[in-house]
Amino acid sequence: MSDGRAILGNLDSSGDEPLMLARMVPGARVLVGGNRYVSGRLGEEKLAASVHVLDDGFQHFELARDVDLLVTSEEDLTDKPLPAGRLREPLAAARLADAVLVTATYDQAAERVGRALGAPTVFRVARLLGAPRLIATGDTIVVPTDEPIFAVAGIARPDQFFTGLASAGWKVAGTMTFRDHHIFTDRDVARAQAAARSAAARIVMTTEKDAVRLAGRRLDGLPVAAVPLTVTVEPAAAFANWLRERLRAARQGTSNPEPLNV
Repeated sequence: MSDGRAILGNLDSSGDEPLMLARMVPGARVLVGGNRYVSGRLGEEKLAASVHVLDDGFQHFELARDVDLLVTSEEDLTDKPLPAGRLREPLAAARLADAVLVTATYDQAAERVGRALGAPTVFRVARLLGAPRLIATGDTIVVPTDEPIFAVAGIARPDQFFTGLASAGWKVAGTMTFRDHHIFTDRDVARAQAAARSAAARIVMTTEKDAVRLAGRRLDGLPVAAVPLTVTVEPAAAFANWLRERLRAARQGTSNPEPLNV
């Protein structure tokens, strides 16, 4: 849906996450298709792609991968596989990953999760919320932390977003959740804005992923802003060096280096 120069699809043809990535990562080739092998070959032969990054690729055993990165968190340790829980595979499968990337606030917590999963290499994922941007205009807006806000999320784990807003200092007066990938209607927006007014909030905040699906809806009530999320893998230099070495070894056809403990 993006050839690295222009976005060639829309929300209906591509989905919210691919469209968001195409907008946020200029120059990246973003392909959507039912057959990942065919999509990958198209990216190589027609779009000069040299590195493939797969979302939710850990379970695609038919595809040869050079590096398997598994994103996880401490709450996954008490979760169960589908359909009883949210996990796509049993926890024991984490040992098959080359590295686990643990969402945690400090290194010791990430290391503890890594040990529990039996992971050979562990890195920490740090999350930082940025300045809100109005969905209607794209302009950055200053929202004082002493003013109540209303939070709306249609993602897999909305509590992470709500907790992040509170941790960033905002006063969350109320929340509203929708299922992941929910296609918002004008009625949904009106209902959220009415709930925000009842909570004495002056603005509705949502995620960048939700903003993709809210674009084009009637936002003529309270202002609705998306809060950008910056994610880094720490320690950044160690992770970059580790990943480069893995890719170098794969291209040269040599065995992978020993696991790195950080």
